[in-house]
Amino acid sequence: MPSRPNIKEPVITLSAGPVAAYPRILQALSRPIQYDYDLYFQQFYEDVARKCAKALRVSQPALILHCEPAPGIEATAASLIGPNDVVLNLASGVYGKGFGYWSARYHKEMVEIEVPFNESIPPEAVAEAFKKRPDIKVVSLVHHDTPSGTINPAREIGKIVRDNDALLIVDAVSSFGGMDIHPEDCFADVFITGPGKCLGGAPGLTVMAVSERAWKHIEANPKAPFASALSLKDWKDAWSKDKPFPFTPSVAEVNGLDAALDQYLDEGPEKVWHRHALTAAATRAGLKAMGLPLWAKSEAIASPTCTAVRVPEGIKDSDIISAARSEYGVVFSTGRNDTKGKLIRIGHMGPVAEPIYAVVALTAFGGALRKLGRKVDIGAGIEAATAVIAAGRA
Repeated sequence: MPSRPNIKEPVITLSAGPVAAYPRILQALSRPIQYDYDLYFQQFYEDVARKCAKALRVSQPALILHCEPAPGIEATAASLIGPNDVVLNLASGVYGKGFGYWSARYHKEMVEIEVPFNESIPPEAVAEAFKKRPDIKVVSLVHHDTPSGTINPAREIGKIVRDNDALLIVDAVSSFGGMDIHPEDCFADVFITGPGKCLGGAPGLTVMAVSERAWKHIEANPKAPFASALSLKDWKDAWSKDKPFPFTPSVAEVNGLDAALDQYLDEGPEKVWHRHALTAAATRAGLKAMGLPLWAKSEAIASPTCTAVRVPEGIKDSDIISAARSEYGVVFSTGRNDTKGKLIRIGHMGPVAEPIYAVVALTAFGGALRKLGRKVDIGAGIEAATAVIAAGRA
């Protein structure tokens, strides 16, 4: 039998997700596994669904799917989009573009607005699309397209969608919990997130807020799946202690979600958002001081939960990743699909959304470039970052 390579665990993970979990979540994941039809667990599950609603700032208990958010987003496409629906897909990155491929299995027709993957979707382009195609029924938007580290103007777009009586899907997987975004703020009819990013939990669940407008559309969709892993209908009422589960829920993951919500609510959302934003701002300032350009066309659309930096010419992204890990034990993320090879992503999510990790990231990134033969003034980067941190703490 071949021996396994002796690969050490990283010291610090500054990836775009999964991210390091808070100690509180790790402890919760080790709680006893309860029988899902026991009265204790049924009440506990309802309490967690209601706690999700509190964090999301909606009135109805959240829908929890027992899968990570990618299949949750696919399930949304399958359940919401009917054979007579015209879909407007907003593609400002890899994930936005990707939703169109799921949508194609279900829709009548798709209209798409695509911008370069370092830009954001202009609200006026969405308004213009509705003028040309007033029959658009469903709009899909990724709030933070993680492979680009860029943010879309969800509130402005959501208002346009609602004014045109269409339904809006918002992928907030890597933004909710790290910035001020909630379902009702952006007029989302299906708002999708999970515990494995900014909430600093494990990546095994999808959390959704689904509007009454969306549920009516799902119920009227003759192709909406049921008795299926891609069904939202199956889980609609599962939050209630008086209703059965379609299949066995992920008990340990629910324990972890409960702790992640407590972590977030106990600290206070505004404080959580502030440390995410401050960590990102310090990182961006340091990178610029080191002469390293950001990926986002405008810093105004750079995410507070993930900083994307362009790969310097003549260097491979994989070499930077490898050098940072081997020399400093720090893990970064590459791009995905169309952004792969073009950028490196530095995550600021959950427990590493603390300003000191900006200093760690700059040291590891700059040190990796030095190892690869590039002259980088790491000191200038640290000075710029700490100046931002001091101002942000004042």
